[in-house]
Amino acid sequence: MERSLSMELVRVTEAAALAAARWMGRGKKAEADEAATQSMRDVFDTIPMKGTVVIGEGEMDEAPMLYIGEKLGTGYGPRVDVAVDPLEGTNIVAAGTWNALTVLAVADHGNLLHAPDMYMEKIAVGSEAVGKIDINAPVIENLRAVAKAKNKDIEDLVVAILNRERHEQIIQEIRDSGARIKLVEDGDVAAAINTAFKNTGVDIMLGSGGAPEGVLAAVALKCLGGDFQGKLLPQNEEELERCKKMGITDVGRVLLMEDLVKGDDAIFAATGVTDGELLKGVQYNGNVGTTHSVVMRAKSGTVRFIDGKHSLQKKPDLFIKS
Repeated sequence: MERSLSMELVRVTEAAALAAARWMGRGKKAEADEAATQSMRDVFDTIPMKGTVVIGEGEMDEAPMLYIGEKLGTGYGPRVDVAVDPLEGTNIVAAGTWNALTVLAVADHGNLLHAPDMYMEKIAVGSEAVGKIDINAPVIENLRAVAKAKNKDIEDLVVAILNRERHEQIIQEIRDSGARIKLVEDGDVAAAINTAFKNTGVDIMLGSGGAPEGVLAAVALKCLGGDFQGKLLPQNEEELERCKKMGITDVGRVLLMEDLVKGDDAIFAATGVTDGELLKGVQYNGNVGTTHSVVMRAKSGTVRFIDGKHSLQKKPDLFIKS
């Protein structure tokens, strides 16, 4: 992939964030998702690449999708797989709370796992704990390993986990260990990425969430030198059959980084829609919108934070007021 593609892709997440943020706090998650999706699609069509969506919006959102198999880009340039979540955190935007993002990942053709839309058990850490985690190990063993790798006491660790009833046992085990917990209401891509940045205060992410989001998080952590493991959790025969159709026959096996994103190169980009630990949300001031984004590339290890100022008058088709 050409390195110039990194900066082109930020334009996509910026446009989606500017469109979605108009709906912040208005209780309309489908409208926010639709706005992000349409803006993302419009800008994708200007990017010099031959892209194919291998991970699109999940069926669970019941919103307009960038569908699996959709072709993106001008049709000229590198042939790439594309994973997208036009709005990671539709409920977050509807409520006006923290850590909503517009997210995408790109890798050379054939290098991204075509993760089915179902749950995945996950564990994510930053670079200091690479090779120290085991998704099959008890919670306490992973906490001890991460604490040792980071030269911390377990009591100093912060564990990010989705605030869901299915996580009650894990949450209790974390509390029994003495570690601290940051409950995440929605959107575990941000939680996974935060493990790789010291200023976010998150040391490890545990629990289950969407499998497509797991691949997006894995790409980001690959770029950041972190680690990610996952296990698919099909809930019924239909989901088992979906795995088989996608070529995943052993659904119980541990998916390592190389299973989720192959090769030595991938690009991840995200723009904040609402404020979070890592990225600021969109702000509007008259006819100017400001964005805060991150873009990273695995091959070079480069991580860029980008502050953008956008003239909404000059881009009326993308950022129409809702």
